[in-house]
Amino acid sequence: MHFRIKRIKLLNALAKATRAVSVRSPLPVLTGIKFDLQAHQLILTGSDSDITIQTIIDEDDDLVILKEGAVVLNSRYIFDIVRKINSDDIEIEIIDGLLTRIKGSQIEYSLNGTDAIEYPRIDLSKTGTHFMMNALVLKNIIGETKFAASDKETRPILTGINFKAHDHVLEVVATDSYRLAKKIISIDEDVTFNITIPKLSLDEISKIIEKDELIELYVSERKVLFVFDKNIIQTRLIDGSYPDTARLIPLEFDYELDINRADLLNAIDRVSLLLNEQNNIVKLDMSNEQVILSSYQQEIGSVEENLASSFYKGEPLTISFSCKYASDAIKSFSGDKIKILFTGEMKPFIVKDFDSDELLQLVLPVRTY
Repeated sequence: MHFRIKRIKLLNALAKATRAVSVRSPLPVLTGIKFDLQAHQLILTGSDSDITIQTIIDEDDDLVILKEGAVVLNSRYIFDIVRKINSDDIEIEIIDGLLTRIKGSQIEYSLNGTDAIEYPRIDLSKTGTHFMMNALVLKNIIGETKFAASDKETRPILTGINFKAHDHVLEVVATDSYRLAKKIISIDEDVTFNITIPKLSLDEISKIIEKDELIELYVSERKVLFVFDKNIIQTRLIDGSYPDTARLIPLEFDYELDINRADLLNAIDRVSLLLNEQNNIVKLDMSNEQVILSSYQQEIGSVEENLASSFYKGEPLTISFSCKYASDAIKSFSGDKIKILFTGEMKPFIVKDFDSDELLQLVLPVRTY
């Protein structure tokens, strides 16, 4: 294997492929990046068995192919070398067995490689239910829902984000049983599937998406494949049935608070100054006369703020909730104004954009007595 390439092009490709690599992999070869130099392209592959990221550099993309070949190089070392070499161009060559030379204009490294034959054969075939969607739309959906997925492995299914398609509609749901995020969009294809994708995999995919382009998805029984911009990303699916969350979402509401999104976020930030991680509960007292947001910490003190810019409809209502959960929910919206819908003091409440029903956030209240 022998090639020359612009340093920045290789660095960008390595930055993507290394996202799938785990330094704690029980299989040593998976701590590396597989370089596969073919007749007209260089294919870089990183994987931890759960997620695989493959990115392609074509010959017409500042790549000069001198000799085909393949090798696996330690991901951390090759990434740091390419990142720090002070040179516009880099030359990489297998010089002795698997010893690989990485050469800049004034510096030369030698890295011991691993035979590419030892790298697991990963099936990246484009099979299963196929549909397309805008990449930036997918990126936004991930950002609007991922925070509501669980970080605890006690219920593995809740560590993922559920994607359900039917009748030209895609429903995306995440929940940790204390809060829930749901996004509904229309899609062109009439496809049907119900899958749960690990949150961590989707987070990596979101970080790689950069362009406003179409992304292809291939949904199979145990995996899903994302294809876009010379990248192929495959992730396993989480086994099991995702809980039926539709019954958790109220359909009718007796109380409504309309408020500027930024005003409420800033108010929550101010009244939470006296709180800590163990006690992060704030209280909302609402009536037609005024809306008061407050918090109380016995050892420290209390604070209350009048939300003068808000508009409340309904009988007087008091409700307490986690300031973190509420802030996460509110931050997921991009519009200037939101509405918060309530059914009672100890019932889940809903946050929506004032002018759209596409995105819904549900938060459970907290009993304070």
